[in-house]
Amino acid sequence: MAPDYQTLLLAIGLAGFCLSATLFASWMSARVERFLLSWSIGIGCIVPAVAVYSLYIDQAGVAIGCLAFMLQFLGFAFIYGAAYRFRSGKRARRRIAVVFVACLAIALPPLAAGYDGIAFIALNLLIAGCLAATAWEYWRGRAEAPLPLTGIVVLYLLTAASFLLCAGVLLHDGRWVMGHAPDNWAENLNLIAAIMGITGIGAMSLALNQWRVAGNHRHAAMTDALTGLLNRRALFDRYGAFPVGEHQAAIAFDLDNFKAVNDRYGHAAGDAVLMVFADVLRDSCGTAACLARLGGEEFIVVLERTPPDRAQRIAERVREDFAAKLIPISSRSISCTVSAGIAFAGENGTSFDCLLSNADKALYMSKRNGRNRVSLAA
Repeated sequence: MAPDYQTLLLAIGLAGFCLSATLFASWMSARVERFLLSWSIGIGCIVPAVAVYSLYIDQAGVAIGCLAFMLQFLGFAFIYGAAYRFRSGKRARRRIAVVFVACLAIALPPLAAGYDGIAFIALNLLIAGCLAATAWEYWRGRAEAPLPLTGIVVLYLLTAASFLLCAGVLLHDGRWVMGHAPDNWAENLNLIAAIMGITGIGAMSLALNQWRVAGNHRHAAMTDALTGLLNRRALFDRYGAFPVGEHQAAIAFDLDNFKAVNDRYGHAAGDAVLMVFADVLRDSCGTAACLARLGGEEFIVVLERTPPDRAQRIAERVREDFAAKLIPISSRSISCTVSAGIAFAGENGTSFDCLLSNADKALYMSKRNGRNRVSLAA
């Protein structure tokens, strides 16, 4: 094996070690995105795999070869698991185990039987499959950050293609028994592609992680922590700077006698009531409505291009559905009601503050007239 090949192996080992350490440090700083830990473990397995493979190059042996295969399969299984966890947010332990065991079951028997050429063909094909599956997971989640994720997918696929090329050359040569590590131009190209893939994917993945962290912070700043609806700040950021459009409606909701629920059953019961009402809003208003919690027991629904009769039907549906809910509190269930007020933008438009003020006036009209009812602004 040429000295240049050993140099490329050393470069992969150093790049992998630095990337693994960086990923682990990024995970340790927050311990939130666990896909970073899985990816760090995966790259961390590739580093000793490179070292063991260097020993195999100098002195081919079944035991050393099996160890090199096992470390590579374990590393790429964890890399795939990291991609799955990044996209789905679910644990990937079972998938990692299945990929690892399946790869071992396919590639190790021919290596142990002395057919090292077949074993290396299987190794390259299986790693290419792992990389393609990893690229597929990132491609499925590309909506989160289309540009960097597309770049990551391309790099994974290019690296997978280099492993396919290695397998193709071995198949073309037809050497099922070699007695040494593969030595051809495709192997050199594969190492170059691996170096480019590690550095490029590492840089874009770290940037992507920062993108996700910043997005989570933005989401937390704009979302009510209890109900998951928009908060006051998000609502006014969306509508407060511009005049509202024609046929826009605002429905103000206020839970009836909510303070009595807190006083009688405790704040945990009050939180449960608020979460149930938020679920009723989601079910009754649909995805086109903008739902927000202004604070306490006050909620706002903003509807675009909605005629008055439809807005009133939505408000009545919310009122009726919430009144019919039995909310479990400790060893018993309670029911609550809600009052609502509806206001509409005029033909010449109006400010969002004015629209909310009119909805509030209609809401207080419902309160004065006995609660558990819907009123329209004058």
